[in-house]
Amino acid sequence: MPATELAALLAYTTAMAFTPGPNTTLSAAMAANHGLAHAMRFVVAVPFGWCLLLLASAVGLGTLVAAVPALGAAIRVVGAAYMLWLAWKLAQPAPRLADGTRPTLDVGFARGVALQFVNAKAWINALTIAATWIAVDGEVVARLAWVLPIAAAYGFASNFTYATLGAVLRRWLAHGERLLWFNRAMAAMLAATALWVLVA
Repeated sequence: MPATELAALLAYTTAMAFTPGPNTTLSAAMAANHGLAHAMRFVVAVPFGWCLLLLASAVGLGTLVAAVPALGAAIRVVGAAYMLWLAWKLAQPAPRLADGTRPTLDVGFARGVALQFVNAKAWINALTIAATWIAVDGEVVARLAWVLPIAAAYGFASNFTYATLGAVLRRWLAHGERLLWFNRAMAAMLAATALWVLVA
């Protein structure tokens, strides 16, 4: 891959990976509620699922989604509905951090991987990257060998960064109603993302 294309890919990936979205919001919220170790299953699931989606887009799924508007619409509706359900769960009053009760929000590895396939931001990224940096005649495999590790690294780095921020805030959030209001702010971000998906 030429250096200019690689630089453009890195710039695009940085902007898309580190701006808030469903994945980073959930990473921060789970770490703030249950600690960094608990959030790591989701943090690892995001780049794994994202790379599967990117690979699927590069080998033809993206073309199918673009060619069948009803399929794209169904992905948006299911994704928005799931994000709204997650937002509702997150906005519920949480148990105190030290009381040992079962977490109210728990998105583990399998659900984290599946979330990528109904995440509109992930689809936009996958379709853009596949069309711009992968779909070059005779170079698809070589370009996938460049792009997939970059996508995995950025997916992990962004979610780990947000989860670390959530974990750092955990002790401060344990006082009074702070955790509840933090959760409701994260829920509002998820709900806003879901509504954006429906109207975009």
